[in-house]
Amino acid sequence: MDLRKHYNSKKLEIETRLNDFKQLNEEDLFYELCFCLLTPQSKAKNADYCIQKLKSLNFRNKNLDPVPILKQKIRFHNNKGRYLLELKKNYSKLKEKLENTEDKRKFLVKNVKGLGLKEASHYLRNTGHENFAILDRHILKNLNKLNIIELPKTLTPSKYIEIEEKFKDYSKKIKIPMDHLDLLFWSEETGEIFK
Repeated sequence: MDLRKHYNSKKLEIETRLNDFKQLNEEDLFYELCFCLLTPQSKAKNADYCIQKLKSLNFRNKNLDPVPILKQKIRFHNNKGRYLLELKKNYSKLKEKLENTEDKRKFLVKNVKGLGLKEASHYLRNTGHENFAILDRHILKNLNKLNIIELPKTLTPSKYIEIEEKFKDYSKKIKIPMDHLDLLFWSEETGEIFK
C-alpha cells in the first residue's frame, strides 16, 4: 500500500470528519462517551446503532434500562448497561471536572467505570482533541504491517503508552498527523471513515 498516495486521496474526507468532531453540542458529548463505553469487543457500527436508539428514547433524561437495547448488538450488555447508568448519574459532575483537568485521558480512565486507555483516547479524539492513539486491532495490525511494532500479546497501560509513542514518532517522520493516520488505517480495514 502506498500510504502517501492513499492518504492524499482521503485527506479531505479525513479533515472533514475530524472537524465534525470539534462541532459537537452538549447532548452529543454525553452520547459520545456512551458510545465509547459500548465499543470494547463490539463493532463501532453496532455501538452506534444502540446509541441512536437510546438517543431517540431520550436515555439521558429518562429513567430507562439500556440493557434490552444493548442486548441486540453489544457483547457484555449487562455490564455495559450498568456503566451507562453510572455514567448518566455522574455525568454533570464528571464533565465539570474534566473541563478543568490537565490530563483528561488519565482522569477519564480513573473516573469512568468501563473506560480504559483505548476508549478514553477514542472519546477524546471524537470530541476534537488531538494526538491520542486509539490502539484497536485495526491500528495495531497496520502498525505491525509497517514494521513499527510487534503485535503485543496483551496491551498493558505501559505497553499502550510505549506503542503510542512509536506511532507518534512514525507520524512525525512521514508528516501525516496521528489522528489522520488513525482514520486512514480504519478506512483501509473497514472501507469507510467512521469514528
